[in-house]
Amino acid sequence: MTQDKLVISKKKFKSRLIVGTGKYRNMSECAKAIKISGAEIVTVAVRRVNITDKKKPLLMDFIDPKKITYLPNTAGCFNSQEALRTLRLAREIGGWKLVKLEVLGDKKNLFPEMIETLNSTEILTKEGFEVMVYCNDDPLMAKRLENAGAAAIMPLAAPIGSGLGILNKVNIEIIRKQTKLPVIIDAGLGQASDATIAMELGCDGVLVNTAIAKAKKPFVMAEAFKNAVIAGRQSYLSGRIEKKLMGNPSSPKKGII
Repeated sequence: MTQDKLVISKKKFKSRLIVGTGKYRNMSECAKAIKISGAEIVTVAVRRVNITDKKKPLLMDFIDPKKITYLPNTAGCFNSQEALRTLRLAREIGGWKLVKLEVLGDKKNLFPEMIETLNSTEILTKEGFEVMVYCNDDPLMAKRLENAGAAAIMPLAAPIGSGLGILNKVNIEIIRKQTKLPVIIDAGLGQASDATIAMELGCDGVLVNTAIAKAKKPFVMAEAFKNAVIAGRQSYLSGRIEKKLMGNPSSPKKGII
């Protein structure tokens, strides 16, 4: 397992758990939860998190970007123009090229607006960005994102922050089988077992924010997700037994006394 790395745009990571930096009570809690989780990538909402105003708490004072990979994202963007401006700003501020794109369609359900998302992906890749794309669980659209040059496909498990877990396993499996890109479940996980299921479906990783940040004991939940991702990956690589409708005895049938 030590040789089994998550690879995104030729960058290698030991951990397959990506953690968000929003919704915590404070930055100290956020930093501790991330350390416990073992995550090597954290998402940063460029429009919401202070990373430049030194008069206010700086995320970089709590999470060292030299040790943890920052993944700027476009949380809160509802059209392509907003998303493009946000990520171009991120590149100007910190030189970030590996980014997470999300263009939302409505403020109630927070589902991705896929036409705007696809258009933005095409533009950003032409500008040299390595784009990890938040999307719905539609295999056809996921394939179009791959063809547009996406660096990773990030289908939702359920609506953002809902905690409902993976609602459409079949589509996730199809997306996994049809692409060579990393598939990372993004949004909607509620408990550690959801992450295990995602990994057992063959996903390359999971992104979690609310499930850890809003847990009654976020540090315990952070460790639970860490272990769940590892267990799920091991289970997937081990090769599960064939599913059967009828029972199959564990004991040998021959030589019975």
